[in-house]
Amino acid sequence: MERFAWKAIVHEGRIEEYKKRHDEIWPEMKQVLKDAGIGNYSIWNIGNEVFGYFECEKGVAFAEKHQAESQIVAKWNEYMKDVMTMVMDPKTGAQPKMREVFYLK
Repeated sequence: MERFAWKAIVHEGRIEEYKKRHDEIWPEMKQVLKDAGIGNYSIWNIGNEVFGYFECEKGVAFAEKHQAESQIVAKWNEYMKDVMTMVMDPKTGAQPKMREVFYLK
């Protein structure tokens, strides 16, 4: 099981809208994440920053590729553009990975 973490910036005054959209996440978006082998997914925020963490049952590379090729993910990213800024990794087409600096198992 590989782990993945990412971060992004929510536009000023838009954190409640960001939360609302995730409270109402599309069923087809959830299915894409599950099909990518993603589980134990949570998003946290402080101020205008959000931090996401998930575990990849099928590996990070598979999850990145599956999401990058998904029209649902592309539609979701377009839908979220007015509330957040996230620069995608040009090599993977997914969120840039954060580097792990500590892990307590």
